[in-house]
Amino acid sequence: QVQLVESGGGLVQAGGSLRLSCAASGRTFSNYAMAWFRQAPGKEREFVAAISWRSGSSTYYADSVKGRFTISRDNAKNTVYLRMNSLKPEDTAVYYCAASSDRIVQGTPKYWGQGTQVTVSS
Repeated sequence: QVQLVESGGGLVQAGGSLRLSCAASGRTFSNYAMAWFRQAPGKEREFVAAISWRSGSSTYYADSVKGRFTISRDNAKNTVYLRMNSLKPEDTAVYYCAASSDRIVQGTPKYWGQGTQVTVSS
């Protein structure tokens, strides 16, 4: 069992930046691939970014955020981050952290956080 708690969301103007954090507890964090998803009002949940387990040598991004968002992990702190730059109003959503006990996230992760709201004003 892995518990995930997101933080760092908030209200920001278009063009601004935020860094989301996801603190994990319960199991060996480095043995989990991690990912961020988001869900905007009235829309399906969508993949944002993912990072492989252990050293996090592999990262993956949705086309809509590529070049603007960066996912990273700090295994010593049991935390995964999502740095979001050049934010756009269409990035407004609840952002969820997720974990999968595999080298990379495939399909629907087993463990999810409660989410953190990100609102980008125009």
